[in-house]
Amino acid sequence: MSLRIATFNAENLMHRFDFSGFRNELRRDRALQVLKVDDKEHYETLEQARVVAHTDDAMQLTALAIADTRADIICLQEVENIEALKAFEYGYLFKMVGQGYRNKYLIEGNDGRGIDVAIMTRDETATGEKIEFVASKSHAHLTFQEVGIHSTELEQLGLEKGERIFKRDCLEVDLKIGGKPFTLFVVHFKSMSSARDGIDGRTWTMPIREAEARAVKWIIEQKFGKGKSSNKRWMVCGDLNDYRSRIVVSGSRHSGYGFSYVEEVKSGFDPLINNGFSHDLGLRMDGMERWTLYHSRGPKEQHLCPLDYLLASPYLADKNPKAVPEIIHAGQPFRTPFPEGQSVERYPRIGWDRPKASDHSPIVVELSLF
Repeated sequence: MSLRIATFNAENLMHRFDFSGFRNELRRDRALQVLKVDDKEHYETLEQARVVAHTDDAMQLTALAIADTRADIICLQEVENIEALKAFEYGYLFKMVGQGYRNKYLIEGNDGRGIDVAIMTRDETATGEKIEFVASKSHAHLTFQEVGIHSTELEQLGLEKGERIFKRDCLEVDLKIGGKPFTLFVVHFKSMSSARDGIDGRTWTMPIREAEARAVKWIIEQKFGKGKSSNKRWMVCGDLNDYRSRIVVSGSRHSGYGFSYVEEVKSGFDPLINNGFSHDLGLRMDGMERWTLYHSRGPKEQHLCPLDYLLASPYLADKNPKAVPEIIHAGQPFRTPFPEGQSVERYPRIGWDRPKASDHSPIVVELSLF
């Protein structure tokens, strides 16, 4: 009995127009920044035309990337609401895979932009095992005080004990696969913001991700019992917005690119993997191949990094010693440099920067459920 499970940050799978760019140029799309906009009505007309033109290409490419995972269950990040997910699945993904992901689970979380985490599942796996929904639960309400994880570092960032931990949510979904229990915890941790007070964005935001990771661990231990989760079937899937290694990119498309593998001392999700609490299945891949996003702030700051993870319980990892994830890069824009031997054929209509499937690449693994 096998199960293919994937996670994918679909990048702004939205159901609405965002007109805030009229007042705030930082939120105005670059295409409209080069045009003279006379008034709000003119801006809204242009923004609607831009979004409609861009969305069709982007949704087709996003659907292609999901279809290529061939996943039975896909965990998603940056979905606005269940209506947006239904419209995407019916209008785009259905054309790729047919009557595939009928079952969708999303609970509104804490994100100020309204982007949530979600799950889509088939009715059964490719090998014929029934996928049954048992229960779902949001943990968006949890506070630092409730979990007992408030710290001096968080206080220095201006975060009070009574504030909510998750910037989006930890969506807990209980399923049965072929009659066997299986629990997913889908997350999207705090992003690595811009530098602040001379401290790089990754460093100053890391305490927030560490708190989110500790909270997920607490949730799992509350569910299964402290010290008793290792022999259960569960996974933490999603965009953890941090990394234990990265590939530093040098050069340019004119001079040629260089790629250097770099290990990091720590990451924001360490509480989830320390002492074997869970296993990062991506570590079974070669270090030069496990990236899911290209980050660039110009030629002096560019790297390929793994931000998207499939963390398996010790039980699942031990029972699947040969399960190695696959990362689908065909939806990446052409500006993304690929290390030697990794180039792939991009989907039709992929652009230099956009259209694209997402700035992230989906990661998928096939597991046997014993």
